[in-house]
Amino acid sequence: MSTNGTCVNGKKIQKIPLKLKDKIQISDFTLQMKSELSTQSPQEKITEELKKKLENTETILMAPETLKERLSTQMEELMIQNSLNFENPLEKNSYISSQLEKILGLDFLETYIKDPEISEIMINGPKTIYIERNGQIERAKDFFESETMLSTIIDRILAPLGRHVDEASPLVDARLPDGSRINVVLSPISLQGPILTIRKFKSCFQTLENLIQAGSLTPEAAAYLQNFIHEKKNILISGGTSSGKTTLLNVLSNCIDPLERLITIEDSAELKLTQSHTLSLEARPSNVEGKGEISIRTLVQNALRMRPDRLIIGECRGSEALDMLQAMNTGHEGCLTTCHANSPRDALKRLETMVLMSGFELPLRAIREQIASAIHVIVQMKRLAQGLRTVTHITRVCGLEQETILTQDLFNSTKGDSHDTQLKINEL
Repeated sequence: MSTNGTCVNGKKIQKIPLKLKDKIQISDFTLQMKSELSTQSPQEKITEELKKKLENTETILMAPETLKERLSTQMEELMIQNSLNFENPLEKNSYISSQLEKILGLDFLETYIKDPEISEIMINGPKTIYIERNGQIERAKDFFESETMLSTIIDRILAPLGRHVDEASPLVDARLPDGSRINVVLSPISLQGPILTIRKFKSCFQTLENLIQAGSLTPEAAAYLQNFIHEKKNILISGGTSSGKTTLLNVLSNCIDPLERLITIEDSAELKLTQSHTLSLEARPSNVEGKGEISIRTLVQNALRMRPDRLIIGECRGSEALDMLQAMNTGHEGCLTTCHANSPRDALKRLETMVLMSGFELPLRAIREQIASAIHVIVQMKRLAQGLRTVTHITRVCGLEQETILTQDLFNSTKGDSHDTQLKINEL
């Protein structure tokens, strides 16, 4: 056994960080630190090491400030080890701050979220990411290094929202402060690992004029819709997933008289109304114990006691349809809502199904009578192949004859898959 001790540059080791060209003396042997052949820059090595440190359980459970402090210290040590020197202390502090912000933030997702051309981010596990850019879906080049890293990012997104997801509760639907919607699915429900879908809220397209310029509807169609709003017609906006229903609902809602008292009801709040007399209600899921749920139906029932001039329901998807129809038929005019359906006729059938979900055994004719008297106009939206969201139908509900709800197309697109959508006017 050596009695001479272990030295670095002639000094006994006392937890001294090693640098390139440092000499380590062990008995009669002298070792010198040399650079390992690598294509990575010192900055890349430091970032990679810090990301690895974020994946251990101890780090994940740390408070944000404690974690930032710990990583800052570790980063300075890594800078010494990788010979990354800054002559100016301000430059050094700036570099550390920017790297910590990047590592403790949402990684490359920050860039996607800030990019105005990207409307949707679909993360199908750590290695497969798709984005919708200018209406076209493409595969992204970026990816996460592991499921743990992706799970950490998901936790960072949900933490400020007061939401949590784990294997016991593997599904979460929420919204970001800017109105963007997020959905998370974890294993064992997901077989690809954590799945994260972000549908960004667009602050543009706030007027009918914007939609006309974008090619989503013609001036004639816009005039019809604006007139229906002023006449307080009850409007149902129908369409498939990501067809532009919420955008159009937001635009039409902003055409309402600013003096009216509006109550919006949504599962995840997305609407951004400009009127000052607007009250926004948001549904709440149950907690881990299965308690505390506030459903859309409960909010609709409560909103009727709040003296609304109009009700605006973000999406009708269940038993709340009955309460909404009853509200429309009892003096609450000018209500607006959306539903998932591929045509105006399908939208009426969907409403029938949703009313039946309320638990009341109503005759089908009675349900159709309610629908025919409550809904005045159906606006059909469609997402075209090139990504454009457009109005394909504006359909008037004309009443009930025998067992059939009568409708008449006021507008009907003759080239539904053409970018230059042409709409024809039918004489009433």
